[in-house]
Amino acid sequence: MSTYLRFLFGRRARRRWLHLIIGGALAMPYVFVGQLVVGPATDSRYVFNDLPLQLLSFAVGLPLASVTSVLFPLTRPLEAGAVWWLCGIDRDRLARGPARTRAAKGRTAAWFTLHLGLGGIISGMSLAVPPFAGFLAALPLLVWLGGDELVELPDALDHTWVLALAPVAGVATLLALAACAAVAGTFLARWAPALLGPTPEDRLAAAEARAADLAVRNRLARELHDSVGHALSAVTLQASAARRVLDSDPEFVREALAAIEETTRRTVGELDAVLGVLRDGDAPGTAPAPTLAADLDGLLRRTRAGGLRVTATVGIDPEALPPVLAREAYRIVQEGLSNALKHAGERVTVRLRIEVADGHLEITVENPVADTPECRPGGGHGLRGIADRARLLGGTAQAGAARGMWRLYVRLPVKGPA
Repeated sequence: MSTYLRFLFGRRARRRWLHLIIGGALAMPYVFVGQLVVGPATDSRYVFNDLPLQLLSFAVGLPLASVTSVLFPLTRPLEAGAVWWLCGIDRDRLARGPARTRAAKGRTAAWFTLHLGLGGIISGMSLAVPPFAGFLAALPLLVWLGGDELVELPDALDHTWVLALAPVAGVATLLALAACAAVAGTFLARWAPALLGPTPEDRLAAAEARAADLAVRNRLARELHDSVGHALSAVTLQASAARRVLDSDPEFVREALAAIEETTRRTVGELDAVLGVLRDGDAPGTAPAPTLAADLDGLLRRTRAGGLRVTATVGIDPEALPPVLAREAYRIVQEGLSNALKHAGERVTVRLRIEVADGHLEITVENPVADTPECRPGGGHGLRGIADRARLLGGTAQAGAARGMWRLYVRLPVKGPA
């Protein structure tokens, strides 16, 4: 019994009933237009007082509503919002944008006609049935108070048992109205995803938007990891080395502190550049991203200041590289040195080779390790970032330990996809 009452008068049922009444309100202008057509066609001056002519005007107005929904693409998002809010349909099952294709417009027109049609019927019943049900419920009292002078019943209904059943009939009429509204609301809710749901084109557009958003997130993660992560690793190693020789080698401590200052200042600038590019694109005035030609020497100097011996062999002119390749190659070298700082320990030799062979830029970073480095929980983002950069440039990346050496090898086409 409680389930049946919730179906008729529960919160969801009341919201769907309101949704139907809104549909009836939206149908009224089209009914008025239908009256302008039906009145002259039937030579009637009082269409509003004639129920059959009113129904005919309603039938004439519904096709006009269908045409309106086709002419105004925003009908679909407006209707989808009302369905989500009042009918309890999951937002992901409904389209978010205007109807653009012919199929989407056709389904929107079908939904709008269905909403206004059922809404007009339920709205009319909601206006007419409650007063009639109230009259039936009060009929015995009215007859008892005023008799035939107040209420004149037909002879066929002028019986005591009819008066006794009148309140029951009034309550049954209200329940029937609630049942009609609940069934109509459930019917609309069931058809809403089919008629207002996203088309294949909508799903493709949403997937492209999600892919673009994911690409921006991945780019932000790579840039922040490579710039800030490298800086933190370098600063940590430099501070650790300075602490160990604080009393015995003051000159090294001064160099380490100077390197820490330079590293942090530069990292703040790189962070501003990264956020500026992500926010404004490559707009004029945005700080340039570091490149192999302009910033490799500084990167090696700051790395060596932490006590790491770096042997670099650069067999190319970095300025001859395309800008995108020079920028991404710098980030790859930076991450390779950052891994060496974190895993190789202090005062080991890192061999860096940058050369061009067979039309490809080859970057190799090698450092000795006692054991294969294990990724900390949540770690490993640097190697994934290098692999992503190499893949986007049409190249390959390999990393692994063998015979006590950790080797990172990246091969990028000099003329490839940017």
